[in-house]
Amino acid sequence: MAEILVLGAGMVGVSTALALQARGHAVQLLDRGAPGRETSFGNAGVIQTEAAEPYAMPRDPRVILAMMTGRSNDLTWSLRGLAGMAPALWSYFRNSAPSRHAALSQTYARLTSRAAQDHQPLIEAAGCDNLIARDGMAQIYRNPRAFERDATDAERIAARYGPRFCTFDGASYRREDPALQAEPAGVLLWSDTWSCSSPGGLVAAYAALFERRGGRILGGDAESLAQDGSGWTVATADGPLAAQHVVIALGPWAPRLLRRFGYRIPMVLKRGYHGHFQTDQAPRRPIVDMDNGVVASPMQSGLRIATGAALVAHDAPADLRQLERGRRALGDMLQIGPRITEPQWSGTRPCMPDMLPLVGAAPRHPGMWFHFGHGHQGFTLGPTTAEVLATALEGGEDELTRALSPARRI
Repeated sequence: MAEILVLGAGMVGVSTALALQARGHAVQLLDRGAPGRETSFGNAGVIQTEAAEPYAMPRDPRVILAMMTGRSNDLTWSLRGLAGMAPALWSYFRNSAPSRHAALSQTYARLTSRAAQDHQPLIEAAGCDNLIARDGMAQIYRNPRAFERDATDAERIAARYGPRFCTFDGASYRREDPALQAEPAGVLLWSDTWSCSSPGGLVAAYAALFERRGGRILGGDAESLAQDGSGWTVATADGPLAAQHVVIALGPWAPRLLRRFGYRIPMVLKRGYHGHFQTDQAPRRPIVDMDNGVVASPMQSGLRIATGAALVAHDAPADLRQLERGRRALGDMLQIGPRITEPQWSGTRPCMPDMLPLVGAAPRHPGMWFHFGHGHQGFTLGPTTAEVLATALEGGEDELTRALSPARRI
């Protein structure tokens, strides 16, 4: 049994703590706030088993031009943000080449194919099945050519990796989901995708399960991490804490901490926003508006509209134009009422340039472990990559531990 400290109580960190605890280790979890209140709190609440291939950087000049000129709502950017991430973005572009992306997808698909089955025992043990729907996720299209193109690509993905899907014309899908107010050109429904009506609530439930099983959650500052002989110490609200191993599960904040230890982690930071809106009729399942770069998900707190990506500096002020454009555009399909008053949420997706999370031993510091860089899929993949991390920490090695290993990639 090892003494292990996990830094970061989002979906990735809490899942790590549970996986290591289940293997008999003494685990303590540290965060500056309550579990599941940062990046894990604000996503679209989708466990994306259909996402067999990671999000590649577009290479079509027309798509890039639309993003750069503001004609696409999928991406917003600032010069300062692009300049600060330039080396990581160049590496991301190179890894998005078709042959390289295809090779990376082989590993990525092995993770996403396990995502729902790895969440299921935690959902049951945490007693939060009421938060989960298993009705799939719908992609709606106004452009018939785009629908036909993506339906053809879905056939390829289904044949290669296995996720199930079906297609609808607009009239048929309105009968399937009466919340739609107009007929889209087509709808692509991924049948095996799950959704959650409170992503932050699910993380909090997993954290409560960790505590019921004997784990401790402590408040503290991860920046206080220091090497102490053959182990690690960190300052907590209850005083100094020492452990043999430390797992860095800090998402977008991991590179800043690791610079003190000599690691330069290139990362593409994609900011996202969400807002909650009143509606008289919520959609049956999450809807991805493929023309306007937003996702609408039925949540306990209202209809959540979540944006795509903003490439901006870490300290840039909030810019809600992307959210507002998406809300207005989606209004032709869904009944969207007034904004529900709440603090404006934004979060940052920690994307590695090769689109795979870093999971495994730090190259130069025994007892330090990396578990971050999940990009858009931390909520989906937390329990799955936690098992990969636990296998590596216990000295096991397989194809996944080798593919995700930091020692091979930084």
